[in-house]
Amino acid sequence: MAWLCFNDSFLSVVASDKDPKVLNVRARRVGDIEAVFGKTYPVVTLPARDYAFRAFIPRDVVANVVAAKLAATDYTNFKDSVADHHLHEAYARTWSTMAALQECPPYSTKPRPGFRAHPLRLPKA
Repeated sequence: MAWLCFNDSFLSVVASDKDPKVLNVRARRVGDIEAVFGKTYPVVTLPARDYAFRAFIPRDVVANVVAAKLAATDYTNFKDSVADHHLHEAYARTWSTMAALQECPPYSTKPRPGFRAHPLRLPKA
């Protein structure tokens, strides 16, 4: 469903396989779920899984909390707003990887040699 990159936490959100009214909010670091959703929802630790921390949170709660965080955004540069060094570095690497999806590299007007646009989003003739 979504990766949520907040300036204090990184979350992955997917559907629950048990209840369609609930989302499985997952994190790789202890405390990231609580940083966004507080301590209302218990966090389960599963060390041998792809995301070690999980909480099952009602869809409407996830939507409302994420919408409120978006509405409260007060910075003009996301990466600069991330105080945690390790999280900042992870986001910088993600930024670089995702920048490769753009035809012209960031801060450039020259297209990448051999760039192939996404086949489903080619400009219409």
